Amino acid sequence: MITASHAARLSLPETDWRTLWREAVTDPQELLGLVGLGHLADRLPAADAGFAVRVPRGFVARMGQGNPQDPLLLQALPQLAELDVVPGFATDAVGDMAARSAQGVLHKYEGRALLIASGSCAINCRYCFRRHFPYGDEMAAAGQWRKALEHVREDSSISELILSGGDPLSLATAKLEELTRGLAQIPHVTRLRIHTRLPVVLPERIDDAFIRWLGELPLQKVVVLHANHANEFDARVDAACARLRDAGATLLNQSVLLRGINDDADALAALSERLFAAGVLPYYLHQLDRVQGAAHFEVDDDRAQALVEAVRHRLPGYLVPKLVREVGGEPSKRPV
Repeated sequence: MITASHAARLSLPETDWRTLWREAVTDPQELLGLVGLGHLADRLPAADAGFAVRVPRGFVARMGQGNPQDPLLLQALPQLAELDVVPGFATDAVGDMAARSAQGVLHKYEGRALLIASGSCAINCRYCFRRHFPYGDEMAAAGQWRKALEHVREDSSISELILSGGDPLSLATAKLEELTRGLAQIPHVTRLRIHTRLPVVLPERIDDAFIRWLGELPLQKVVVLHANHANEFDARVDAACARLRDAGATLLNQSVLLRGINDDADALAALSERLFAAGVLPYYLHQLDRVQGAAHFEVDDDRAQALVEAVRHRLPGYLVPKLVREVGGEPSKRPV
């Protein structure tokens, strides 16, 4: 349980996260201008490549100036390659729709159910495996979570509930409270896992109201962050992570191996070290989900294995993430 003294010690400046959300960069030409690359605007797709641009200005501030290969910029900037049609890359890369069990509920793995809590994200990562997902039809939060909670209540094998999206922390804390009030009536659910990028890209989301809600939950709490490069961390992200830990959450990180962004042993080792400095354990390093529009980020398996082996040689085992791939229909992530 979080204490008042800890909350005061770890408080972030009181800029409302919703204001920062609304002020996000949504124009790729503006994004290029902000990092001193306005002259490269002719390299952008003519349209939004079917996936709009969104990136918080605080995240833009961590990008290097004048560097078209900046690893943070490349995660958010549309590329002409997104328009390529590549065999083997599909709109439903990991079999989400086949795993649908109720409105907004995916039930892939034994003992766990995943709720598509929201279709919104603070940042639209260009490699997103759900960039084509039909969020309008699949929202677990609809109707005060009623259908999702019914499914979970009726299946006593579910001990862990996973909140995903989009990003579940795009929801107001009051909406999350609706869910956990319902969960309080389901005794077989003992663990809540939240998959979120917001503490990294918009750390202001981890505000006092959210921390009070999280700290008071009578469940085991796991927060799985998503950072791909050490440069994504700054003092504000560190503070958000500290608040989450102080509220009783175990912090893990999952990354995606991305060509031109982190497909380098030095970059991967630096990420693991930076995560641990922020109190986060590396968890998974995912091979790219083969979603349409993201083929230019793919790293082949041989190179991926060699990179992880190089990291293993220089870091202790607890800082080496598991290299995995998600395959639709399989009972767990597949080790690579």
